[in-house]
Amino acid sequence: MKLMMIYADRFAYKTSKKTLETVEEYEEEKQIEDVLVGFIQVEKEDEEKIDKIETKLIKNLKWAAKKNNTNNIVLHSFAHLSLSKAEPEITKTIFNNAEKRLESAGFNTWQTPFGYFLDLDLKAPGKSLARVFKEF
Repeated sequence: MKLMMIYADRFAYKTSKKTLETVEEYEEEKQIEDVLVGFIQVEKEDEEKIDKIETKLIKNLKWAAKKNNTNNIVLHSFAHLSLSKAEPEITKTIFNNAEKRLESAGFNTWQTPFGYFLDLDLKAPGKSLARVFKEF
């Protein structure tokens, strides 16, 4: 798994183009303030160790959110961090499980629309630990 975390004063998105045939057609536009955005790439080799990967993802997101003094976390599928890609169903399962676990730990959590290209608007401050990359 590859995980790029960016703390943002503001993160906004709007659905642009559907990329997976298996997802429903819809439009969504949202803006969230004071948020840690996890740009997440689940890789093919992660499919055999889902529980371990999911736990590491959650620990890293919680750590970075606390370092940036926020309880808001966005999970964003970002299949551009690696050439290796897990099956979409596996990625979506990991995202759904992570969202539930983060919410049960007291975090406000959102997922960007899965299977869509999005128009993104990100305002991120230049401060320590506002941008962190992890690979596991």
